[in-house]
Amino acid sequence: MSLQTAIEEITEVKTLESEERQTIIHCTCGDDYAYRIWPSTFLIEKESGRKAKLLTAFNISFAPNWTLNDGKGFTLIFEGLSKGCAVFDLIEEIPQAGGFEVRDIQRNKMDVYQVNFG
Repeated sequence: MSLQTAIEEITEVKTLESEERQTIIHCTCGDDYAYRIWPSTFLIEKESGRKAKLLTAFNISFAPNWTLNDGKGFTLIFEGLSKGCAVFDLIEEIPQAGGFEVRDIQRNKMDVYQVNFG
């Protein structure tokens, strides 16, 4: 195997490894009547400031649509966090007041979290 081929294989494995990692946030929402999520919602790593993008969401509509609060909550799936990340914030960056926000979430080994908004 040539050095170039070995480098290409290592790069492919690293790329697949980073693509397969995800961070899952299970959310509940107090007694709000309805809610929605904006695509401009990120996990922001405290150490580096890197933003993990929202990939998809379950049981919640993307803005401008709304989801009625049925008390069951919703789930957000984000890109994987960097290996060196120990603490992160969940921030919905929107052009109005009242976006979802949870600060100083301690990282765990499973990368699955439960948060409550309100």
